Amino acid sequence: MAPAILNDKEWIAADSHASSPFRDRVYVTWTRYVFNPSTGAYVQSPIFFVYSTDGGESFSDPVSIVGNVLYDQGSRPVVGPDGTVYVFWEGSARLASLNSIWVVKSTDGGLSWSRPVAVSTVMDIIPIANTAFRVNSFPAAAAAPNGDLYVAWSSLVSDSTGGLCPSRTNTGCHAAALYSRSLNGGATWSAPALVFPALDASNRVADGYPITQPDGTTLTAPAARRVDTFFPGVAISPSGRVYTSAYAADVVSPWQVCATPATPTAVGRINCLALGNYVHNARLDYAVSNLTTGVTNVVSTHPINSRIGFGGGFFGDYTDLAAGSDDAFHALWTDSNNRQTVGWWYGFEFVPTVTIQQDVVTASGRF
Repeated sequence: MAPAILNDKEWIAADSHASSPFRDRVYVTWTRYVFNPSTGAYVQSPIFFVYSTDGGESFSDPVSIVGNVLYDQGSRPVVGPDGTVYVFWEGSARLASLNSIWVVKSTDGGLSWSRPVAVSTVMDIIPIANTAFRVNSFPAAAAAPNGDLYVAWSSLVSDSTGGLCPSRTNTGCHAAALYSRSLNGGATWSAPALVFPALDASNRVADGYPITQPDGTTLTAPAARRVDTFFPGVAISPSGRVYTSAYAADVVSPWQVCATPATPTAVGRINCLALGNYVHNARLDYAVSNLTTGVTNVVSTHPINSRIGFGGGFFGDYTDLAAGSDDAFHALWTDSNNRQTVGWWYGFEFVPTVTIQQDVVTASGRF
């Protein structure tokens, strides 16, 4: 019986370098989840690869490029100025106790691949304290015009030492966006460094406390907690300006939950019959940093609400960052905040509702 397969988490890159012998070639990577067809149990999830030489009209046969590192997710292909293709991902070999960030490369347009190189060990982050969405430690990567490579990811680190958290816990540890650099085509990598050193050293701000609950009790501010940074992006301009980005959970405030959700009507209206008590709600900013100068700017306009019901728990799986020929960055992220009022139209009913939207938001700048 053939194994059950799910292909997911695809990413694409194109070779736009004038000096590359493979210019205009298109590269696609994805995770192939393999399950036991009888039990449905997970078996492995290698990274697969294809390329196209005709603008996507046709593609090569899919191949696994990870060697024996078979338990993987979150691949990211990038192309160097000489046409070398690099693919980064998070994963592990069979007997590994922790995941790592890995990289392989191809110097012949994707025909053959190097053995995997481990960039760094990762302690996978877990859901950020006082939020309601899922997270991951997948890498983002970019190649500089001079061939230098940058990769960023999030890991749980110790509040006291800054090293890897000894276990997957939010107690005494926090999520930190990290990056590493290679000056020799991915053969060796620098020690992981913080994307946002100042944010990482600070505690989140408690806003709106104390507050009286509907049941008469008082909700006070939670214990101090370091700022969590996660879902990083990396982009490098043609002149070599290196930008990184990530969410920062830098504010916590009260959020009133719905105690009695209404049954949806025939036309799909969803409402809340009664509000309940308040809970702690981590609010987020989206920040961009220039790694060369160390300057960091917040580019979101209002704190992003993290307590709404995101579809499937998704919030930042596909955020990204790009850099233009004018040295400007272009950031894209999921945003939701309390400053948006919308009217919902449900067939026969028009329901003006103050609600929380979930949007894709962009921002551009140069610094």
